[in-house]
Formats: sequence, structure tokens, C-alpha cells
Amino acid sequence: MERMIAFCGITCSDCPALLATQKDDDSERKRVAEQWSKQYNTDMKPEDINCDGCVAVTGTRIAHWDECGIRKCCQERGFENCGHCEDYACEQLQGFFKMVPNAKAVLDEVRKTTKPE
Repeated sequence: MERMIAFCGITCSDCPALLATQKDDDSERKRVAEQWSKQYNTDMKPEDINCDGCVAVTGTRIAHWDECGIRKCCQERGFENCGHCEDYACEQLQGFFKMVPNAKAVLDEVRKTTKPE
């Protein structure tokens, strides 16, 4: 699979939710739901673990997709991901990096290889 980077810097193509969805693996969905429930102090169910990536044109999306402010901002501004934004790293993104620090490394890499628009 080609590397897919979400608006926020998560590497979708490495994400256990996307991989469980592609394999249609209910035991993996259960494992991910349990792990993320603990990790993010939330209540996720295995049926919540269905996603083809937030940047995919078609397919299923994780439950948070509709309410994700980072996704909405990138789409409104016409960016492929936050690494292309002249306001990188905004306050919203800095808060996200506290939960998912490896996303910052991915977006920093994007910024090194592309000039912000």
C-alpha cells in the first residue's frame, strides 16, 4: 500500500484501524478499541474501528472523522495536510501532538520536502 498521510500527520497506511478494516478482522478491531479506549480515556467499541483513511475519497471513516477540526481546517484551506500550511503548527495541532507525538515527526518531514503554500 502506498503511504497515506492524514491531515494531522497520522500515517493512515500504518494505522491499526485502517489495517483491521482492510483485513475485515474483528479480533483486531476489538484489540484496537480496547487499546485506544485506555490510551485516549474514551469508550471505543470494536464497531467504531472501521476506517479507510480520512483522506480517502470513498470508504468508511472512523467515528471522529465528522468532528475533526484539523481535517475541516485543512479541507477549508485546501491543504493536503497540515505540513503544507503557513500556520504550522497551530494551537489546535500542538494539542493533538501531545496525544500523538509521532504525527509531528511526519509533518516535520513533509515540511522539509515541500514548501508551505
